Amino acid sequence: MILVYIIFVGILSAKVSADLYNPRYDDFDVDPLIENDRILVGYTKCFLDKGPCTPDAKDFKKIIPEALETSCGKCTLKQKQLIKKVIRAIMERHPEAWSQLVDKYDKDKKYRDNFNKFIEEKD
Repeated sequence: MILVYIIFVGILSAKVSADLYNPRYDDFDVDPLIENDRILVGYTKCFLDKGPCTPDAKDFKKIIPEALETSCGKCTLKQKQLIKKVIRAIMERHPEAWSQLVDKYDKDKKYRDNFNKFIEEKD
């Protein structure tokens, strides 16, 4: 009976994860990240392949291309809020790094307009 339950939960988890990103990071506290420039720059360097990545940063880095292409289409509402908060901090305090990130993940400039609209939306 327990095995059936585990399989059922696994199937449900797979279905949810196909539609939305893992909600495990919905409660990720971004305030320490955006309040500490050293940490913010560290994450940015990770995303640009210019520095080491924390385990969390590695996870975030994996979804950047798809999140950019879909304007965070698989993000939960909470994830959208957190991503906007972090990106706004990078844009304001490190515009050159933001420009490098955009160039790296959207070389052909196909997603910039839609993603910028997403970032500008009210939470």
